[in-house]
Amino acid sequence: MLQRVVWFSALLGMSTATCAVTRPEVVIDPGGVPPAALAAINGAVEAITRLAEDQDGGEVERLRRRAHDATVSALETQGYFSPVVTLEVGQDYMGETWDIIIEPGPRSQVRDVHLRFQGQVATPEFEQRVNQARGTWPLQPGDIFINSEWSRAKTTLLDEINTRDFYFARITHSQATVDAEAARADLEVEIDSGPRVRMGPLKVLGLRRVPESLIGRYVNYAQGEPYEQERLDDWQQALQSTRFFRGAFVTLDAESSERRELPNGEVELPVRVQVSESPARRFSTSLGVDSDHGVGVEALFQQNIVAGLPVAVETGVGLNRHNQRAFFDVHLPPTRAGYHDSFGVLYEHSDIEGVDNQRYGLGWKRRQERKGAGDSRVEYETQWALIAAYDRTRIDGAENFSVPNLVGTWQWLRRDVDSKYDPREGHLIDLGLGAGITLDKGEPFYRASLRGQQWWTLGRRDVLTVRGQVGKVWSNTDRLPLDFGYRIGGSRSVRGYKYNSIGIRRGDATYGAPAMAVASVEYIHYFTEQLGVSAFIDAGDAAESFQAMDWHLGYGVGAAFVTPAGPFYMDLAWGQKDRRLRLHFSLGIAF
Repeated sequence: MLQRVVWFSALLGMSTATCAVTRPEVVIDPGGVPPAALAAINGAVEAITRLAEDQDGGEVERLRRRAHDATVSALETQGYFSPVVTLEVGQDYMGETWDIIIEPGPRSQVRDVHLRFQGQVATPEFEQRVNQARGTWPLQPGDIFINSEWSRAKTTLLDEINTRDFYFARITHSQATVDAEAARADLEVEIDSGPRVRMGPLKVLGLRRVPESLIGRYVNYAQGEPYEQERLDDWQQALQSTRFFRGAFVTLDAESSERRELPNGEVELPVRVQVSESPARRFSTSLGVDSDHGVGVEALFQQNIVAGLPVAVETGVGLNRHNQRAFFDVHLPPTRAGYHDSFGVLYEHSDIEGVDNQRYGLGWKRRQERKGAGDSRVEYETQWALIAAYDRTRIDGAENFSVPNLVGTWQWLRRDVDSKYDPREGHLIDLGLGAGITLDKGEPFYRASLRGQQWWTLGRRDVLTVRGQVGKVWSNTDRLPLDFGYRIGGSRSVRGYKYNSIGIRRGDATYGAPAMAVASVEYIHYFTEQLGVSAFIDAGDAAESFQAMDWHLGYGVGAAFVTPAGPFYMDLAWGQKDRRLRLHFSLGIAF
């Protein structure tokens, strides 16, 4: 039985004028065309029926012909070049009706493909490149000829040539010859690559305060290297992501007077970098509230260029009911290898679950971010840090202590997800190592941790995510810096329990444990891109050893809202050990 598609138009008003008509009711008998072709027909005809309201009879007759022709054109874009389309006009109590009956005929297939290459790419030196371009051509003999696929195939073929070596490559001829009776299409495309292009001198525009030497740290190449569009895009992205620029555009300057014709017929073009500098100074504040820390405020001041040098300074304060901190950091420009170095001083105070800690610290940090090879979405982040600190720790019901310490840490993260900030498919792995020593007694301590998370997209709007984390501390001292041991609980670890309430008991307080493990499974259903609901199970413990663990189980339901102020997350979880129902939520606003 043939599928039938019916549109109904609401009767908006009645008129006694015989010359006026309402929007017609349209019935399409698609004759077995696939959904993509039917969608194209629906869109084309609906645009015309909207014009039929309140038109006189002569104009409506013209619109009927346009609806017929639009149906034929939509079928041709989907490979039907010999259809029979009949538009029958009728009447019912609501007004005029159009019955569009389609006999699509055979769908045209690709018969022959002729790809030709001119210019330097056609020389023996680039034979492999040409063979690769031919091999990736998607429309092969026997494939259905669809106009959008034909356009996409030509764009892909040109990209194979002009994104590397051949900046001037262009399509000089393209033709699709369709034999409607035989339902066959012969395709021809010719590309002229022009000469091979090499990258010439660097040309920078838009600088006012930032020294030009900073550009060279990001745009790093040797003059005469072959042109690669991917490198230009990477440089542009790197410049745009720095604190020094609001925008950047990196391209080759084909119109420059510095263009140079090389003896071998190749061309050297300057690399043109156009930048727009960020404000020299910026002050920002943010306000947040969550179930772990209550209301929190932060204030941050940044200055980009100091004494004419490409360095940035940041100083700020942050306050909530558990933590208060103040810091001053100096950020050096990136090295040519892509390392970002910073150093600074810090004061931090925390009071959580009976442990009150004050820290004074001086530290250095090196960070590197890089992407995987080729078109991979994989990203890597590596971080080294060294901090010399003095901690004063007071523990309810136990002996207080002070400890000067030196701690070095290394962290490596691999991310392969569809979205960095709202992942719904992919995975990440995070490995951390740390080593330290007490400076007064020379007592060493060490730490290792591993975190992983996997997302699976199920259907159109459902996501299943599994996460796990383990950590272990080895120590010859009972005066560990507070952040070296493990305490868990709260919205980011095991829901259903108070923030950092799971650990080992020391006196009347919850103290950092030598061993930690957390696991979680969560299923999320998104009603829209802005609204989703979830069900989850969390489990974990922080104890003297893995063997001594008595797992804390939490489970419940949650919701996520994307608001103009930022994302709002809310989870209602039952903590099985505490036998309590807790609400976890978080909301942040930057201004």
